[in-house]
Parts: sequence; structure tokens; C-alpha cells
Amino acid sequence: MLFHSSIRKELARGFGATLVALITIVMTMMLIRTLGQASKGSVNPSEVMMVLGYTVLGYLPTILTLSLFVATVGTLSRMYKDSEMVIWFASGYGLTGLLRPLFRFAWPILLAVAAFALVVWPWSNQQIQDMKDRYEQRGDLERIAPGQFQESANGNRVFFIDKDSPDKRSGNNVFISSIDHGKETVTSARTAKIDDVGDKRFLILNNGQRLESTLGQPDLKVSEFKEYGTRIGDNAMGALDTPPSRARATLDLLRDPNPLNLGELAWRLSLSLAALNFIVIALALSGGNPRSGRGGSMLFALFAFIVYYNLLNLGQTWIATGAVQFGRFMLGLHGGVFLLALVWLTARHNHWSWRSLLLRRKPAQTFDVESAA
Repeated sequence: MLFHSSIRKELARGFGATLVALITIVMTMMLIRTLGQASKGSVNPSEVMMVLGYTVLGYLPTILTLSLFVATVGTLSRMYKDSEMVIWFASGYGLTGLLRPLFRFAWPILLAVAAFALVVWPWSNQQIQDMKDRYEQRGDLERIAPGQFQESANGNRVFFIDKDSPDKRSGNNVFISSIDHGKETVTSARTAKIDDVGDKRFLILNNGQRLESTLGQPDLKVSEFKEYGTRIGDNAMGALDTPPSRARATLDLLRDPNPLNLGELAWRLSLSLAALNFIVIALALSGGNPRSGRGGSMLFALFAFIVYYNLLNLGQTWIATGAVQFGRFMLGLHGGVFLLALVWLTARHNHWSWRSLLLRRKPAQTFDVESAA
């Protein structure tokens, strides 16, 4: 049908424009966030763009769902405003007749949302977690940057080097502060160099001073040295034995149905079910008054999306803490929203209103013509 084809073309244009705008906004926000993590030492500065790409991939289910929802509401509201819906209704069709062209356009997007939520989301989180772990597990010397205080992998040492050398194996004005076995040690030296002894790496300090004190006691031991060696490069942080739930594959969550994994599984499945419900909601709430414009419908649509999305987050937390069962939450939230949207759509399809319902219940008044005469 020509009318169906024109709707799908307009939906495609609106969906594409909204998707580009949302991806640009999300990339800008995530770039600022990732740069903040890199400045704090949580992310390797050289891998900022890779972390950004994986992060945007993880957020694509939400972006695709919102783009589809906004495009559907915008297209239907525009049709009401330009009186195209009048032609549709005059042809003998109602609102429910639009479900077919909407789902014919949306089914590839719904499949993409499900694939991104169930497969790409955990994979991207696993890649980000691996990059963060590798960066956290780097050696102590790799953390040192000239002119900056850097913390060691285990958090027991703080390094400072005033000036680095071109060969990356020596430096000037070195400062090391460490806490080990209840003792605090502050070591400073004019020069330092790296020396490998077998498979172990040492930092050789020259012409320096060492201050040693016991925590909680007033004693202080001061010593000077011409040469002093300390072992570096220990990796005190091992890889995580069990990755977080958000980085685990969907099948792994099903094999280990503890509350945390069920909460994550509910979140992934909810993204797919919510995308399906939003199509029915968009058709039900699209503006019906051509004089009111599209602003009211769009604002209400965004409000509905925010409320629904926050309920998904709350549901994940409730399931993870054991406050709500997995099946009850999924059936109660998504089933309830679907039934509510269907009732709303049916009411608009049949032009039901509170006034018409009240008039139907009100008994008809009868008059006696002869007595009145």
C-alpha cells in the first residue's frame, strides 16, 4: 500500500536523523567522562578512543530504542497536524491499522536492540574491563610520569621524578614514599637508574636520603646513602577471577542464576521488551489535535521514556538485592505496560472518553406527551 510505504520512508528519515543526533550527544558526554577517568589514572590515555567506542556500543540498545520512539511519535504527530490521519480514518481504518506498517519498519531495529543488549553489551563491557585491568596491572615504573606524583599498583608507594631521560631508564630528583609492615619510609635521591638482575628489576638510587618511622610512634630514623637499591615492578593486582555481571555473557548468567546475575539478565531482556512496548505507546500517545502541534506529544513521550527507563534500573537493583523476584518483575512491569498501552490504544481507536462512558450509563429520560399536553 502506498500509504504504508510513505509512512515507512518518513519513519526511516526521522529515525536516521534522531540516531545521528543522539549518538553525537552520547559520544560527547562519554568522551568527557572517559577523559576524566584517564586523568584519574583509571584508563590508559592512549586507549581513550577505544574505550569511547566500546562504551557507545554498549549504549546502542538505549539509543536505538529512543530513536525509534522519537521517530514514531514525531511522524504520527506530523500526520495528525497535516490532517493525513483524517484521510486514513476516512478510508475505513483506525489507529490499530497502523501497527502493521510500524512493525514492518521496526522489526530489524528490534532485532538489533536484542542483539546489542544480549551479546554486544557484555562483550563491550568485557573489553573495557580488560583494558582497565591491564592498565592497573602495569609496573610501577610505567606509572611514573615526569613532574607528577604516581601511585603504585598496590597503593603502598608514591613515586615522583622531576625529569625523565631519553632512554627511559634513568631520572633526576626522585622521591619515593612507601608504607610497609607498619613502617613509613620516605626516600629521595638526586639520580636514579633501572638495573635488571636476572628476571627481577631494581631501581638504583644515588646520593640520597632515607627517612624511616613507625606508624603511631614518634621515633624517626634518618640515613644517607651513596647508592641504594629497591625492587620495583611487582604486580600486586591479579586479574579478576570472576568478571562483574555486566561483563559476563548472557548464557553464563543463565548458568549461574544468583541475584546479581538475574538483575543483569533482567536489564538486558528489559531493553528488548521495552523497545517493543514503546511502539504501542508511541501510537497510543500521538497527538490527535491538529491545532496543538507536536510539542506536547513529544514532551510527554520523553517523560514516558524516562520513567520507563528508570523503572528498568530500579528493577535491576531490586532483583539484585532480592527484594523482587525475576519473573514477577518482568511480568509485572513489561506485561503491565503492554496491557496499559493496549487499553489506551483501544480507547483511542474506538473514540472512548470519560464523557461518552458516563452518557452511556445515564438512563434516558422519557416524557408523557398526553400528560404534558
